[in-house]
Amino acid sequence: MRDIFTMILAGGRGERLLPLTQHRAKPAVPFAGKYRIIDVTLSNCLNSGLRKIAVLIQYKSHSLDRHIRRGWSIFNPELNEFLFSIPPQQRISTEWYRGTADAVYQNLFLLEQEQPKYLLVLAGDHIYKMDYGDMFRYMQVMEADAVVGALEWPVEEARQFGVLGVDAANRIIRFEEKPAKPFPLPDDPTQAFISMGIYLFRTEELYDELRKDAEMATAHDFGKNIIPNMIENRKKVFAYNFEDANKKHVKYWRDIGTLDAYYQANMDLVAVDPLLNLYDENWPIRTYQGQFPPAKFVFADQYPGGRVGLALDSIVSGGCIISGGKVEKSVLAPDVRVDQHADVQESVIMENVEIGERARIRHAIIDKGVIIPPGTVIGYDLEADRARYTVTEDGIVVVTPSSVHH
Repeated sequence: MRDIFTMILAGGRGERLLPLTQHRAKPAVPFAGKYRIIDVTLSNCLNSGLRKIAVLIQYKSHSLDRHIRRGWSIFNPELNEFLFSIPPQQRISTEWYRGTADAVYQNLFLLEQEQPKYLLVLAGDHIYKMDYGDMFRYMQVMEADAVVGALEWPVEEARQFGVLGVDAANRIIRFEEKPAKPFPLPDDPTQAFISMGIYLFRTEELYDELRKDAEMATAHDFGKNIIPNMIENRKKVFAYNFEDANKKHVKYWRDIGTLDAYYQANMDLVAVDPLLNLYDENWPIRTYQGQFPPAKFVFADQYPGGRVGLALDSIVSGGCIISGGKVEKSVLAPDVRVDQHADVQESVIMENVEIGERARIRHAIIDKGVIIPPGTVIGYDLEADRARYTVTEDGIVVVTPSSVHH
């Protein structure tokens, strides 16, 4: 694993996650209460034994860069370990990153300095657990030039992803982004292989491809350009069938590029037996730990109409005070205050939020630092909510500090 250099692509503008990405990069969006989205990918790297990592940041990099410095300064440069966050260097051109392949191309100087035998390219905005060592060992067995992480997916739903056409040995013979008619697996017409946005290359095979692509008018994208070109040039490109380190009965992988997908990934976690296990001691997910006191639940006035502070089927982070209010099927980040007789249902509440007395909230995402005035009602009348907030296709109400008027 010491021969692998890892580059994590920290996403483009994140427009489908607006307004949560108004002031932060997509991988810096809070997730599961105390984490950021990128913590999941970085933890996969750490748990897989990868110690040379560059996070390629383009837009609104401040909060992501600060989070990495605070929570991930655990690598020892004396052992040639590192985790850098790198904005566009403009060493090769004056352009910003024009696509996933161009982001790597513009940082070839890092590879030329380190001269790793292998390059692993990851997305910073997917939720899954994976030991990349298994993928590396598969590459050695198949003597592959490149390996693409692949996940079995129902054919009729695969058209929103990059789809891999493979032969019986899982060698990729075609790769198409968002095809109208996805091609099925050779042994199962109901399933297709979709790309997980995980690419492992022999670096010597990649250099020429990146340089040729840079000179052409393409999308400069691994899925649209680099992988199809390698297949065309008869390079040995294989699909690696995702082995889930999550160890559940179904494989867990989520692309949380939209507000509804983001909301659902958080709601997955409050189930009694959640699909994604955050409590696995063998696969810890690391983050920056703020200095918060334990969560506190106060008032137990049992008489009719009395104040009772409780949370049911919920994740409640440190620093939260449920002060005579009720929280159900929700995810609370650190330092949230729920005042008396407030009612929070099936919602994602970010850090440093106060929910006022007798407020009623359901099916909502409340961004950092929002103060919900007493008596506010959110999620019960979507027409009224649309006049003030962002409301998604699935009817999730997104509340940001700028949308709340006191």
